[in-house]
Amino acid sequence: MPGTNAQVLWSGRLEEKPAAAAFAFQSSIMVDKRLAVEDIQGSRVHAAMLGKQGIIPQETAAALDAELARIALDLESGSLPIDLGAEDIHSFIEGVLTSRLGDAGRMVHAGRSRNDQVATDLRLYLKHTVPELCGELGETIGALLDQAETYAEALMPGYTHLQRAQPVTLGHHLTAWCAGLERDLGRFTDALRRLDECPLGAGALAGSGLPLDREAVARGLGFSAPTLNSMDSVADRDFALELAGAAAITMTHLSRFCEDLVLWASEEFRFITLSESWSTGSSIMPQKKNPDFAELIRGKAGRTTGNLVCLLTLLKGLPYAYNKDLQEDKEALFDTLDTVRACLGMFRGMVRTAVFNRERMEAALSGGFLEATDLADYLVRKGLPFRTAHETAALVVRDCIAQGQRSITERTLEELKTRSPLFAGDIYQALSPKACVEARKGAGGPAPEEVRRQIAVLRGRIRQERSTLP
Repeated sequence: MPGTNAQVLWSGRLEEKPAAAAFAFQSSIMVDKRLAVEDIQGSRVHAAMLGKQGIIPQETAAALDAELARIALDLESGSLPIDLGAEDIHSFIEGVLTSRLGDAGRMVHAGRSRNDQVATDLRLYLKHTVPELCGELGETIGALLDQAETYAEALMPGYTHLQRAQPVTLGHHLTAWCAGLERDLGRFTDALRRLDECPLGAGALAGSGLPLDREAVARGLGFSAPTLNSMDSVADRDFALELAGAAAITMTHLSRFCEDLVLWASEEFRFITLSESWSTGSSIMPQKKNPDFAELIRGKAGRTTGNLVCLLTLLKGLPYAYNKDLQEDKEALFDTLDTVRACLGMFRGMVRTAVFNRERMEAALSGGFLEATDLADYLVRKGLPFRTAHETAALVVRDCIAQGQRSITERTLEELKTRSPLFAGDIYQALSPKACVEARKGAGGPAPEEVRRQIAVLRGRIRQERSTLP
């Protein structure tokens, strides 16, 4: 069987050990080896508490701390390679400790189980990894807001049902993306607040009869408090679900944004030119310049959704408290967090280097009667009930189509008056794309000054969110 008895913490109970293939099947070290730093950190604080509480001799606690520090340095330098034949990172580190210190190394596990140990390691890892992801998210929002500010007055069509709907600006569209990402940032920071509790000392499920000081351990590891209930401490993976859910929503946002980019980069739209650094060619068609990075981000969104479903399904049938199934939580969560961070970096690079075609976007406002809603608003301002104004605008559009006209402004004033006597000469100015956008100065609208206000609000929210991170 791979691994030594020192690395298999449960070996004493079973006279007949699992075969090598079975042992390898239940090993998790290929996934949890990234928790080595956190595992050592938890063991050092736990050992110090054991010494202070008189559970082990003070000199033994000091020796454990010093040797664990050396193991950390050896791992960092590469002089101590991780044994991939060990069962998990916890067994490996304790095995190394015991091989160096003998019986003193065996004392480190007093008052804890691998159940509370792994839950603590995972939370510690997330407490420094998720803020890094939040930093990536904040930088991505910042890059988008920079572009939104640059293009606050760049006119373009807004779409519903992928049909031209009303005039907006590119700045308004990009700020809409940022509003979604800012909510994502809030979800991650909120999840961080809830996972900031320390399970160490909860044991397998029922705590310990030894006089542990869980509050001291929680403080020493930088947690706000110990977890409330020992059984829930080892059964709970809500924090993993929350983060996986926040990540899946973030990736869904990125996927939708990338769909816009793919459309805009097409010959049919030509709203955007992606940098050649963020494009690929074709193996058979020499002329092709493909938005593959945007398409890959769109594709990887499905991966994070799958990981969320995996975690939900993993947990839904488990009785309280700990079950070996929970070993499967880390692979899905680690893959999700890695994927989101990578995609944020790729997306940010694409957006920063993109060139937007103002002329093409503004030209796309011609045709499609995007000014029809503003015609109805014009009549409302003249005193007509909205439903009547809406019907009148629809009839004007029908008149245009019957005459082969592509814009309401192609109608003469006399022709317009056949539908309503309220039309006057100022209607033509009111229906220009620029006027349609500038008229929408209300909160959330596309008027340039309002878009700039939205940008300022979002920048303030991001600063606030990031100031709360550890």
